[in-house]
Amino acid sequence: MKLKLLYCFLLLFINFPIFSNAVTIKYTTDDLTSTLTGTITDKADGKTIPGASISIPDLRVGAVSDANGKYSIPNLPKGVYLVQVSFVGYATFNQKVDFSKTNQLNVQLQTSSIEAGEVVITGVSRATEIKRDPVPMAAVSKTYIDQHSASTNVIDEIANLPGISAVTTGPNVSKPFIHGLGYNRVVTAEDGIRQEGQQWGDEHGIEVDQNSIDRVEVIKGPASLSYGSDAIGGVVNLITPPPVPDGKILGSFTGNYGTNNGLLSSSFRLQGNNNGFVWGTIVSAKEAKDYQNQHDGRVYGTGFQEKDARVMIGLNKTWGYSYLNASIFDDLQEIPDGSRDSLTRKFTRQITEADTYRPIVPESVLNSYGITPLHQHVQLYRIYDNSNFTLGSGNLIVNLGYEYSHRREYTHPEDQGVAGLNLHLSTYTYDVKYNFLVGNDFETTFGVNGQYQNNTIGDATVFPIPAYHQFDIGPFFVIKKSFGKLDLSGGARYDVRSFSGQAAYIDTSGKYPQLYTPGNAATPPTVIQQFSALNKTFSGATGSLGATYNFSDAFLLKGNIARGFRAPSIAELSANGADPGSQIYHVGNSDFKPEFSVQGDIGAFLTLHNVTASIEVFDNNIQNYIFQEQILDAQGNPERVNPDGSPNPTGPYAKFKYVQGKARIDGGEINLDFHPVSWLHFENSLSLTYGTNLGTGGKVPDSLKYLPFIPPLHTHSELRGTFAKGFGIFRNTYAFAGFDHYDAQDKFFAAYGTETYTGGYNLISAGIGGNIVNAAGTPILKLFIEGTNLGNVNYQSNMSRLKYFDNPTVPAGIQPGIFNMGRNISFKVVVPFDLSPHTAKAI
Repeated sequence: MKLKLLYCFLLLFINFPIFSNAVTIKYTTDDLTSTLTGTITDKADGKTIPGASISIPDLRVGAVSDANGKYSIPNLPKGVYLVQVSFVGYATFNQKVDFSKTNQLNVQLQTSSIEAGEVVITGVSRATEIKRDPVPMAAVSKTYIDQHSASTNVIDEIANLPGISAVTTGPNVSKPFIHGLGYNRVVTAEDGIRQEGQQWGDEHGIEVDQNSIDRVEVIKGPASLSYGSDAIGGVVNLITPPPVPDGKILGSFTGNYGTNNGLLSSSFRLQGNNNGFVWGTIVSAKEAKDYQNQHDGRVYGTGFQEKDARVMIGLNKTWGYSYLNASIFDDLQEIPDGSRDSLTRKFTRQITEADTYRPIVPESVLNSYGITPLHQHVQLYRIYDNSNFTLGSGNLIVNLGYEYSHRREYTHPEDQGVAGLNLHLSTYTYDVKYNFLVGNDFETTFGVNGQYQNNTIGDATVFPIPAYHQFDIGPFFVIKKSFGKLDLSGGARYDVRSFSGQAAYIDTSGKYPQLYTPGNAATPPTVIQQFSALNKTFSGATGSLGATYNFSDAFLLKGNIARGFRAPSIAELSANGADPGSQIYHVGNSDFKPEFSVQGDIGAFLTLHNVTASIEVFDNNIQNYIFQEQILDAQGNPERVNPDGSPNPTGPYAKFKYVQGKARIDGGEINLDFHPVSWLHFENSLSLTYGTNLGTGGKVPDSLKYLPFIPPLHTHSELRGTFAKGFGIFRNTYAFAGFDHYDAQDKFFAAYGTETYTGGYNLISAGIGGNIVNAAGTPILKLFIEGTNLGNVNYQSNMSRLKYFDNPTVPAGIQPGIFNMGRNISFKVVVPFDLSPHTAKAI
């Protein structure tokens, strides 16, 4: 409790300028360049361009050019910062500007059918163009997110990008995988603050409102340098909306409907900016029935109800910025188990604790928005601050966060208010770094970040992991320098993670197992030890070195080599219990060593007037790789157990143990996009990942040869037409048709029945949309329609956990498991509005 109070005090201290009369602070003209102004024009004809976006990513400020193409951005500090100017149908303009010497920047944009110049802020010292950074990255904008409206969570919105996939448990539960690595090997962050919510579990998704995310940036490969342990596979940074221009109060209403599961989603957004005092709020809700496909009908236990809210207040002034954010995520998620009637193959449901008979689920239940008695309740409360202070010749960046994750799984049909699983996780994160220039423009960052966690296991009946404390700390530095056409970057880090797991005892004398607190009296014979006390410390050094050589504006090569580090998670070290949502009884190993990886990346990129192409390859060698394998019983069949771990051939849980060995993951991506005319785009990509289990020495049996959850070869082709000027009252219109091919996955972890062969499949998608504008050209309605699996194909993804949800014994000739979602068409409508004071100047 004292730690929580201290941490909240630090958050308030950092944000003192927000709550005090900060606007009365005085600065001399020597301290700042007050305003950057300019005009945006078309390079070909010199006409002004209204509506162009001007942004300074490092300072999180921007403006929009007015009807005369003019813009103004006030309250800018000294220093050199990247300025980005973009408008649909034009090449993005990026240029570093020294605000101590420049207060006017006029920009001429050149028409282009090529989407280039993407800038990222994740894992770099300063805002950087993707093409110039040697670390493999990807980014998607608000436009991309809106146009892929059929995705029912924020991870699914990026899961089709080359090199990125997701392990799913139905439409609302997705965990990101990058180049074959996921769970505790990929850090998911919101505005750079780590997302911590028992991510070792695969039966719940990322606790973020997808309506609150305007941009996603992905680091593909070891990012331990910036984010520490758990980023050995990469980072997914979910970025919330930037502040609106000064003098504006802007908002929108959003509604979304999905035909497959009756998805109903709504969201309200309102943001304001008054002379650098910025604020905003987003409130969302969504619900869905069980999804359906031709093979299974409606899939029982896949409905959900989610409610979200967030607020932000902050200041953006000459001294920098500070934004204080608070959010609530509240999700009721049904728990599927795949049980079926042996004759009709219709889904059945558990109605008694003894579970001797399961009736068929009525159609009225399958078609209901109501949440079934057996479900999860996942809540995440978050408060965090992003601050960037101008200090000396550089910037001091301070990111502090507090998260409270409460996850319950209700698995007792006769006692529906009793939680089977009940986990409470409090996390305090800190990230402090100083960016500055050394010598002849060496961009340098020194910093330290980490986290403290406290997990309690609460009032429950199953206990897969113990209560524990965890502390992480990692100092690091990064240096970047450009030598003409050559860009170099590198850095190093040292991480330390300490675990302190508590011993736990379980009393089995009652109807349900309960935690037992030892006392002075003799321990009853019905008490068993569930967990032993555990104290572990892991440490490791990591580093990265990369280069980009720009042969010309059209062609560049880049390469990077990095060493990653990951300490074992508490589940991998200590697990000894059932997890109802995953239907797995986990068994950990306290003798595990930390994982270390060495990954090399090489890429070539070509950008011509009507063609863009790239090829990237990677090779990742991992020491002490940890994964799960299924345990077999004495007869060689997958072992099934009761909640207490006792053997039962028809028990509800499959028993898995964590194991460790060497692994190698390699592969690559190819992108080839044609733009024969300015409005037509033909985009193509191919992704391939191989995961090989190298064992611990000696020949590895064929059944153990491959790693689990490795995506198959995936190709994506999309024909897209975009019309910025539109037709009449329709502007920024688009239409696309997509084709995805997934190869059969015959390279799977077959040992002990852990994985099975997955057949290949093809999927067709399409979308259309645009803006309806008024006489002044201002959007009054935005429409986005997307259809997925339009062929209504029956298929199973090898990345879907539902593929393995079925009865323990399935009749011969029947494909076991649950199939993925059938045809779905999504209709998304956004109604923007402007409440800005009439006296405000157009920007």
